[in-house]
Amino acid sequence: MSSPSLGPGSVRSAAEVNEEIRALWLRAGGSLSAQERAEYELLVVEWAAAIRDEIIEAA
Repeated sequence: MSSPSLGPGSVRSAAEVNEEIRALWLRAGGSLSAQERAEYELLVVEWAAAIRDEIIEAA
């Protein structure tokens, strides 16, 4: 499994989280197990929060 998610207020950029999402899909060979699906869902939420933060900072 990858590094633990940092949760709300994550300091990781959207690009960093996106890289982890891509790595997860590569490791999984394009088909996620239940555990990988749960990890993916958390990463997507973290990625969306990072994107939102980056948009707010840019405004």
